[in-house]
Amino acid sequence: MTVKRSFPPVVDTGVRLLVLGSLPGEVSLAATRYYAHPRNQFWRLMGAVLEADLTIMSYDDRLEALLRAGVGLWDVVETATRRGSLDASIRDHRPNRLAELVAALPELAAVAFNGGTAALIGRRQIEGIDGVALVALPSSSPAYTLPFDEKRARWLELRSWI
Repeated sequence: MTVKRSFPPVVDTGVRLLVLGSLPGEVSLAATRYYAHPRNQFWRLMGAVLEADLTIMSYDDRLEALLRAGVGLWDVVETATRRGSLDASIRDHRPNRLAELVAALPELAAVAFNGGTAALIGRRQIEGIDGVALVALPSSSPAYTLPFDEKRARWLELRSWI
């Protein structure tokens, strides 16, 4: 199995909400873009949160829109072996240095975990940091089959931090 590596964080000093996934899937890794799989609902969900249609924007414009709204992106896993794209297949992972990033974001008020694996791995590193809410979200992945409207309702809770 090949070692997979996460992307650099998309952050600046104005980030108030940090959204953490687990590890980019095969399509995203090939494209070197966060949430590149066309069936992944991340951009639709964040668009609902920001009240903007992110799906019609270029990738760079999407990232810029997130940062303008005070939203950053990263993953909880720095490297891992994984066959395919499913979180359940992640093996021998090394976590990203989340505590260091969180400490470097002076405006940070909340960290949202995109899915159960992200929450499980990420909480271990940053639980108990004063003044930062930790929010578990249903995964935006097409493999997590909760209806979109139910996912959307939970993701809309993020509006209180932007």
